Amino acid sequence: MPQIKFVRENKVVECEEGENLRKVALREGIELYPGIHKVLNCHGFSQCAECRVYVKAGMENTNKPNLLEKGRTAMGFFNIGHEDEVRLACQTKVNGDMEIYTQPDYNWVGTAFGGSA
Repeated sequence: MPQIKFVRENKVVECEEGENLRKVALREGIELYPGIHKVLNCHGFSQCAECRVYVKAGMENTNKPNLLEKGRTAMGFFNIGHEDEVRLACQTKVNGDMEIYTQPDYNWVGTAFGGSA
């Protein structure tokens, strides 16, 4: 079974291979959504892009991003220079071990990313 390490929460959880990252996180009590988005979010339809996560390790253990996800993550200022490290949890399948930063800091200038990664 794949293990997901949620770095900010200092929590490691197991899930079934192929399981949706958003569903695993919510089931395990991991808070994906900041502020008002805890209530006002798209519920996993990749419209709000607020469930974005920084994949510190294990990107090779995810599915390929679809076009909608690529568009949503590329539009944000939070990923300048880190587009290949940001995923939407609602569109990510867990196929192996991963290390995840939830609610990554905004990255306006392309330097440090992921909240003291």
